[in-house]
Amino acid sequence: MWRLWLLFDPRRVLIALFTFLFGLAVLIHFILLSTDKYNWIEGAKKTKTAVVEVVPMPPSA
Repeated sequence: MWRLWLLFDPRRVLIALFTFLFGLAVLIHFILLSTDKYNWIEGAKKTKTAVVEVVPMPPSA
């Protein structure tokens, strides 16, 4: 394992890793913000529900 770090500079590897992870975190947060359920800034959008009235049939004669 130590020979691997002779090929790569540890500072560059860590900076690249943290940059990738930060970009991934920002991408995941933007995906979550685009959904109705997990949008914590605007809140869930109110959806109008249809009201259905059930009328019983009149008794047969």
